[in-house]
Formats: sequence, C-alpha cells, structure tokens
Amino acid sequence: MSFIGKLFGKKDAPAITSLLPQDIYEQGVLELRDIIAPSALKISPKELNLGEKVARTFFVISYPRFLTDSWFAPIINLDKVFNISIFIHPVDTAKILRHFQKKVAEVQSQINQREDKGLVRDPMLDTAYQDLESLRNNLMQAQEKIFDVGVYITLFGDSDGELDKLESEVKSILESKLVYIKPALFQQEDGYKSVLPLGDDRLSVHSKLNSSPLSSIFPFVSFDLTSDKGILYGINRHNSSLVLFDRFLLENYNSVTFAKSGSGKSYCTKLEILRTLMFDTEVIVIDPEREYEYMANATGGKYFNISLNSENHINPFDLPIAREDEAASDVLRSNIINLVGLFRIMLGGLTQEEDAIIDRAISETYALKDITPESDFSNVTPPLLSDFELVLAGMEGAESLVERLTKYTKGTWSGFINKPTNVDINKKFAVFSLRDMEDELKPVAMYIVTHYIWNAIRRTPKKRLLVIDEAWWMMKSEDTASFLLGLAKRGRKYYLGLATITQDVDDFLKSPYGLPILTNSSIQILLKQSPSSIDRIQQTFSLTDEEKYLLLESEVGEGIFFVGLKHVALKIIASYTEDQIITTNPAQVMAIKKAKDELEMANGAARI
Repeated sequence: MSFIGKLFGKKDAPAITSLLPQDIYEQGVLELRDIIAPSALKISPKELNLGEKVARTFFVISYPRFLTDSWFAPIINLDKVFNISIFIHPVDTAKILRHFQKKVAEVQSQINQREDKGLVRDPMLDTAYQDLESLRNNLMQAQEKIFDVGVYITLFGDSDGELDKLESEVKSILESKLVYIKPALFQQEDGYKSVLPLGDDRLSVHSKLNSSPLSSIFPFVSFDLTSDKGILYGINRHNSSLVLFDRFLLENYNSVTFAKSGSGKSYCTKLEILRTLMFDTEVIVIDPEREYEYMANATGGKYFNISLNSENHINPFDLPIAREDEAASDVLRSNIINLVGLFRIMLGGLTQEEDAIIDRAISETYALKDITPESDFSNVTPPLLSDFELVLAGMEGAESLVERLTKYTKGTWSGFINKPTNVDINKKFAVFSLRDMEDELKPVAMYIVTHYIWNAIRRTPKKRLLVIDEAWWMMKSEDTASFLLGLAKRGRKYYLGLATITQDVDDFLKSPYGLPILTNSSIQILLKQSPSSIDRIQQTFSLTDEEKYLLLESEVGEGIFFVGLKHVALKIIASYTEDQIITTNPAQVMAIKKAKDELEMANGAARI
C-alpha cells in the first residue's frame, strides 16, 4: 500500500507522480456536512447525544375538542433552544366523506340502542354526532378540508437534568391547554431527522384536523415590529427577531428616548448614529456632556467645543441666505423674531415695553450695517452683539436692558457670542459640545446652536438627523422649548429627523411643549426607568402593569420600542467594533485610552 493509499485509505492508489494536484484537492476537500456535523453522535431509546448537546424529540398525540387562537404561542415564544416541525398532509375529501358516513351511522346506532333500552342520553355521543354532522356539512360545501397533521418538537439541553426540566415546562404549558405529547421512544433518530429543515416526515404520527383548528397552529403568532429597510435598533426580546426601521420612511422622522441615568440611552443613540452614517445621512449632535468627542474623531467628523474660553464662536446675528422659494424680507423678519426670543432668555425675561424696544433695536442694528429686506445676504457682514448694544444705548427707556446686556459684551461672558462665526458644519458628522459651558448659560448656548443648525438645514435641505441629548435643558425655557417643538413639526419639510433624548422625564413632560413633541415623534424608545417617574411614563404611554415592571427591571440597553401604536420589548446589541467606538463605560474608556497610549509609545520607540 503506497503513501497516498494510506493517506486516502485506498489500496489501489496510484503513485504520487501519477496524481495531479487537482485530484489531490478533490479527494481531500471538506464538504458542508463535514463542517456542520457534530463531533460525536450517540443514539439511545429516549434521546440523542449530539456532541455536547442532548436532544429529545416529542410528538403531539391528542388535542382538545376546541383549539383557541394562538394556543401554540407560549411554546413558540419560549426562551429556550428547540426545533419544531409541522407536517400537513391533505386528505382526499371524497374518501373522508365515505368514512364519515360510516362513522355517523355508528354513532347514530349507539344513540338508538340506548333509547331502545331506556337508558339516559349520553352527552358525549350527542356531542360527537353533532360535531360529525356539522363537519360533514362543511366538507360537502367545501368550507373545510381535512388534513393529517404531525407536530414534532425537539428539545435541546446541556445535560439530562436541564432537558428534564425543559420537558416538564413544555408539557405543563401544553397540558394546561389539553394538548398532550409523548416522547418518540426508540425513534429518536427518525424524530430528529423529522425536525431538520429537510421536509422529511419520518415519524408519521398524525392527527386528523380540519382547516379551522389547523389554522390555530400557525407558527408565526409572535409579534414582530420591523420593516424591510433601515438600520438595526436592536433585538426583539420576545422572540429574538430583528427590529429594523428607517425613520425617513415613517410619517415623520422624529424620535424621543426616555431613560434614567446609566440605562444606556447615549449608547443606544450613538449606535443609531453610527449605523445611520452608513446610509448617506448627515448627523448633527448637541452634546451636553462631551460624550461624542471620541466618536466624532473616530468617524472623521467635526467636533466643536462651545464654552466661554472656546475658539469656536457663533454670531446669532448671522443671516441665512434666502432660498428660491422665500423672500429676503421673510428671512430677515424670522431672524429678528428669533433674536427677540434669544434676548428674552439672555436677559431673564422681558416686559412688553422692553420686547418692543429690543425688536426695534435689532432692526436698527441691521440697518447700521446696511442690511435691509432688499439686501443680498450672501454679500453682507452681519453685526455683532456689541453693535446691538451701541444701538440699544441710544434708545430711550433701554437703560436697564443695556445694563443687563453688558456682561455679554464686556463682562465675564463676553467671549461667548460677541465674535464673528467661525464654525462650519459642512461635514457628514458634526458635534457641538456644551459640557464646559456654565449651567446658567446652557439654555442660551443651546438656543444659539440650534438656530445656527436650523439656518444651515433650511439653506440646503438634505437627509439629516439632529440629535439633542439631555433635551430637558431646552424645556426649562419657553422660548427654547417652543423652538424645539417647531423643529419637530417643520423638520420633515427639510428632510430632517429630530432625535430628542432626556433622562428627566418629569421636566420634559411637565412642559406644555413636551407632550406635543412626543406626539410628533414616530419612534419612541423607553429604556430602564426610575420608580419616581414610572407612573408618569405608564400613564403617558398607556403601558400595562407587566410593561411597567419590565421597564423597572430592565438591564442596561433594554426597554420598549414604539412605532405608532405598536411596540415590542427591545434589547440593544452592538458588535465589538461598534462597542469600542461608542462605549461610555468609564472602565472601558480608560482601557481604550491606555491601549492607545501604549500603542503610541511603542510606535515612538520603534521610530527612535
């Protein structure tokens, strides 16, 4: 026996020199069954050992007189490992009718015999006769058909003990509905092959069912919430199906996310952003906690730090270029109204007289720079806050306003907005961080940044997603909350999706603008909630008590996903690469930073 013969187990193998490379490859190549086959197989009367798993197959032997809809759902949605096969073999109606005629005669004969003997009527015989007659009529009228139905279930476990426990659970669920199963004793091999996706009914253990009860076994009774296109939001915790949606195919493109601190709301949002960027969508983020900086750098985006000492500035007096379908006078008027709202926040509220003075001062400030409703805004130099202060100082009754405005032009806060704009968001991903901005100024900063973004969106409509994290900051002021509602209502016209995220549910919903923003959002995501806010959440979203406790007991990244009136339990899952980019876990962030520093040191040492 040659070496090749030993290698391939052939006594008549040719010499090495006579074998072509192709012959050697074809004789040694692996087939699919070699790859998927278990490492070992043991067949016993009661079960199969497939490598490290134990499998046990059962068949349904008995059904109740009536089968209710979705009786099979508790088994299908069981959070265990198992296979189910349902074999449906049509039976010839003419053959069944002949059999029924004989069966009806037998039952009628038994009833007549009991009557002749003077015995009490048997309800079971009467019921059987009525059922047979009713079914025979339906068969003759082609309203029903008869089928031989085999339902086989193979359970899997890591040990006999685990399998026994699962078997007991499945039997308990089915027997509570008067459905009984038996193990395929001495037929485990045929049973296992019957549940493989081969369509081979080797057990042939059938029950005759007509169309109506057969329809109740329909396996796809578990509720799915998904669409054909979009990004993966997570996994349906109920049945492990995928929750896929494209917000830009819904009636509006907005979403709202409510969650307590540390429940994974930023993680969920970052994951959506990362996946949205892959679908040719621009994303803009208002980041109050500097959580998106690493992600912006990793994806090639732009990161702007908005603070008193920042080099990034936005001039609120900037004017957007009028589009073809709007007049320059409308743009100027709209910007003046927005600026009045800004000064209302900056100056701690305005009386009616002060409101009128501010409005007139803004118009005169623009006129000072030769900006009128007839101007071409693309060739003008907008005024600064100090120009506005100068105009305001010359107006009667504006002394108090000028005094309050001084801190923004000459005082501690002068470096914030009294400079020309040097920010450009012409990038697929842009982040505005407000973490280093003083809390007192955050509503002002949010108002200015969101208006700057809104002007850019109106100028060039394209597919965009605007993410506002910790939106409760904007709900503190009526002007910022009103503007946020305006974004939610008007964004669709400019192909803009608004994603609002907040952990302070009460502050958000107590605002008169909170509920309208919520109702103008096609997608709502509820993650783990705190006991103090869960009752408000339950009332707002009409949750059942089970859903309420689900939100209280959810792990990080788990919750409920709403689209319209439909919702499912959601689990957010990211790949390893995605997780490394979006994680906010301090331990993971420090580990990533340490690994990055070590790599840079190693590269530096190698260059030396």
